[in-house]
Amino acid sequence: MGVKEGKLFHARDSRAVLREVFNRRESNLEFLSLAELDIRDARFPSLCHKREETLVFNIAGPSTVDVEGIRHELAHYDVLYISKGAEYAVEAGDEAAHLYLYRALADKEHPVRHMSWKSIKNDPERLRLLPRKKVHLMFDVGEEADRFMAGYTFYEDHARAWPPHNHTDQEECYSFIEGSGAMQVYEDDERTTFVKRVEVGSHVTIPLMNYHPVFSHEEPLCFIWCIAGERYWVGDRNRSFMDGSVSRLTT
Repeated sequence: MGVKEGKLFHARDSRAVLREVFNRRESNLEFLSLAELDIRDARFPSLCHKREETLVFNIAGPSTVDVEGIRHELAHYDVLYISKGAEYAVEAGDEAAHLYLYRALADKEHPVRHMSWKSIKNDPERLRLLPRKKVHLMFDVGEEADRFMAGYTFYEDHARAWPPHNHTDQEECYSFIEGSGAMQVYEDDERTTFVKRVEVGSHVTIPLMNYHPVFSHEEPLCFIWCIAGERYWVGDRNRSFMDGSVSRLTT
C-alpha cells in the first residue's frame, strides 16, 4: 500500500458551508433554532440533533438528503421533516443548493416526511387565499410532529398583513426568500418598534405575544413562516383573520 499524497485546502474554497443563524439562547425563543447550509458539488456527511426535530426547506437548486440510509430528492421549495435523533447527510451537484434547517425541541420520534412543492402548490386543501396574499401550508397538522408547522406566504406588491395578530402558544420565525418589504414585531401599540426593511436572507424571530405584521412595497415578496408550539394555523382557528372583521387578534 503506497503512501498517500497530502493536499492543500483553503476555507474560502469550501463547497459546503453550515452557518448557525440563531439558537434559542440568543433569539428570545423557547423551542426554535435555525441554520443555513450552502452546498455545491459536495456531500455534508453527518448531522444529528439528539433533542430536536428538523424541518429542511430547499430554496435553491436540487439536493439529496440521506436520512438513516434512505435518500430523499429535494427539488426547489420542497420540505423534509426529520425526527429528533435521526442522522442525516446532505449532498448537491453542480447547481448550488441552499437549505434552511429549522430545529425545535421535541420529546417524541416521528416518521420522515417529504413534502413536494410541485404536488402541494395547487392543492386547494393546503391553500389559503387572503386579500392580495396566498398562504401554502407545507407542513400542516396532518403531518406527525411534536411542535412544527410551516409554509410559504406570497404577497402581491403593496400588501400588508391584516389584522395584526399574536399568539399565546406559538413562537415563529419569518424567513424572507423573495422580494423585499418591511415588518414590525411589537408587544403593544405603545411599544411598537421601528418598521425595518426585510429582504432575501432576512430572518425575524417572533416570541410569544408579539404582533408581527409584514408589508410589501413596490414588488411582491415571499417568506417562510415556521411555527414551534401548538399546531394550528391562525386562519383555520379564527375566521375573523380570514375576513379581516377585527382590528387585531390574539390566538
